[in-house]
Amino acid sequence: MKAFDHLRPASVEQALELLPAGRDPAARERTRLVAGGQDLYGELKDRIIAPDELVDLKGIPGLDVIEISATREVSIGALATVGALERHLRLGSLHPLLKEAAASVASPQIRNVGTLGGNLCQRPRCWYYRHSAIDCIKKGGAVCLAYGGLNKYNAILGGGPSYIVHPSDLAPALVALGAEAQIAGQRGARSVPLERFFTLPSEGAILRENVLGPDEILTRVRIPPPQGDGWRSTYLKFRERGSYDFALASVALALRIEGGRIAEAHLVLGGVAPIPWRCEAAEKLLVGRAIDAATCAAAGEKALEGAQPMEYNGYKVPLAKGLITKALQKLAAA
Repeated sequence: MKAFDHLRPASVEQALELLPAGRDPAARERTRLVAGGQDLYGELKDRIIAPDELVDLKGIPGLDVIEISATREVSIGALATVGALERHLRLGSLHPLLKEAAASVASPQIRNVGTLGGNLCQRPRCWYYRHSAIDCIKKGGAVCLAYGGLNKYNAILGGGPSYIVHPSDLAPALVALGAEAQIAGQRGARSVPLERFFTLPSEGAILRENVLGPDEILTRVRIPPPQGDGWRSTYLKFRERGSYDFALASVALALRIEGGRIAEAHLVLGGVAPIPWRCEAAEKLLVGRAIDAATCAAAGEKALEGAQPMEYNGYKVPLAKGLITKALQKLAAA
């Protein structure tokens, strides 16, 4: 791989000083942030990226802290490991779907190193993007080679002009929980609802997958306190291999049940779109209904409305519908 300078700031402020000023997209290629490094080091070894500098965040104290307030608001540092999320008993009790999502990530060894921030900001797994000799649209090429090519793992919702799927398991779970990203930047701090942190290729974000500028750092994720009682949640993931694999499709579902009927619903799909896919129409359909076979079928149809599968990934439509049914049935029996 290309030689690079390895910089280890002791604070967020020092890290920001090491980042290039301004919003020049090319600056993103010269200086990269590294947390756990599970994704970034793979890109380096495969010669997909060749930065001049790596700014290592692991030496910054406090960015790995998980806090739960008396009001049940959750604050998670971007350097908290996926394994720490999986093992945190109070967090798992409060938000079971986040524990289940964390437990579904890769292997125990990777979960003990990979971080929340790295998981949310990881790059696409599409094999055209990951091949160093292929100049796909995600690397500045003219077209998405998955469209009309080998697209078994690509998007059926929200695709075009790139048909990647977002690889994170934590992202759909956190979007379903109404989380927000807290971002530090050279021009000040800002908060962004996590649902709007991720960007579609059609929004002019071909070369990136989120709203972070080259001069910004994701520092924490905040989950607001649950509003009301009766919340139940789950995360279900279907993968090609039994373990250590990315989702072909996944479902993050949180329901508030009152009197045997759904009072509020948050439904987000993973593995089927370039971003965690919020199913707002299906959420509205679920409200006021009891969970029965008709409700499950109707929710699946509504959630996958508008899906545009390609030649080899049409299986994702019935797969996602089946996962939605399974998630609803699981929460009905909880």
